[in-house]
Amino acid sequence: MSEPITVSIRREVDPGRITEATVWVQTGVNLATKYPGFLGSGWVRAGEDSQIWHMLYRFANEESLVAWEKSGEREWWLSMGEGFIRSERSKRRTGIEGWFDEPTTGTITLPTSEGGTTTVTVAPAPPRWKQAVSIWLGFFPVNVAFTYAMGPVPGWDALPIWLRVLATTLVLTPIMTYWVLPFVTRSLRNWFAR
Repeated sequence: MSEPITVSIRREVDPGRITEATVWVQTGVNLATKYPGFLGSGWVRAGEDSQIWHMLYRFANEESLVAWEKSGEREWWLSMGEGFIRSERSKRRTGIEGWFDEPTTGTITLPTSEGGTTTVTVAPAPPRWKQAVSIWLGFFPVNVAFTYAMGPVPGWDALPIWLRVLATTLVLTPIMTYWVLPFVTRSLRNWFAR
């Protein structure tokens, strides 16, 4: 069985029909939630009057995604949006490729368990230079500590540099990803927001 798949969609909506489009999007979310394998969805607009909407939905695997995408309900729902959707682009994502996209900001509308919706504001991502500083603040001390720890290991200095770098990155990448960077970003949260 395949891994979970996220579909990312960029739609341009007729600015005169924002209310209809909002109801239309929520209807699509409500329909998708009934399908086996549905893992969640959301949509984001850059501002109240934005014509560009970014939408995501995720299914547990390729099979459940295809079942939704080929369903009569989805076909009916898409036909209802033909009058106000001016353009559409979509991408399928199964791994980390979304890490390299520009961060999304704006408003996300999510369904609640009571059948209504709740709106969440997504703050803008910190500037790239602040992200780079935070990575360096985590990576430098961890790399220095690892280098000192490996210094006394017999034969370490005799290994080819590519093998030492391979071993270093294999050990430090999970440490950075799961412990150091989450700690650094929590610690610098207020600085990121300025």
